[in-house]
Amino acid sequence: MRSGRDRDIGLRLPVPPLLVISDRHQARQPLEQVAEAVFAGGCRWFSLREKELPPDERRALLAALVMMGRRFAAVVTAHEDIEAVLAVHADGVHLSSGGSPGAALLQAGADYVTVSPVFLTASKPGYGPALGLDGLAHIAAGAPGPVIALGGITPANAGLCLSAGARGIAVMGEIMRAVDPQAIVESTLRAMSG
Repeated sequence: MRSGRDRDIGLRLPVPPLLVISDRHQARQPLEQVAEAVFAGGCRWFSLREKELPPDERRALLAALVMMGRRFAAVVTAHEDIEAVLAVHADGVHLSSGGSPGAALLQAGADYVTVSPVFLTASKPGYGPALGLDGLAHIAAGAPGPVIALGGITPANAGLCLSAGARGIAVMGEIMRAVDPQAIVESTLRAMSG
């Protein structure tokens, strides 16, 4: 997500529209444990981002996550690995768009675009500048479809992002670094519904 404007092909927004993106380097627990806690907390959307894993290992992990996701009626996607998504019947693929504008991506058939970083983020220090809520609102107002806010999202600011026009929230580090990922998911979902 270097560009801050990405697209995901193959699904509509899950309910609730909270996307958890994996990062095993930040995770305090194995990703399968984190995903189970995320699903137990009420999230129904998880994306495997581990691009540097060997292909066979990544595919096996994705297959396990897809099977787990089915138990929770959750959507499981992967970043950029179309072959793995097809092989294990995952629900979609998240494709980086390079520098293409989000509106063009939505018009080309993407289900949503992520916009980042909304806030400065510990997951990607130096990645920015942060758009802030005004920047997010400006992009969301001009987009022909759903915008997902990403970057520095916490339970404290998730609701503000929705108020600014985002249709969903994406979180990585806040949940990966959590001692109790389920509790963070539950707090985030409460903030999104309030």
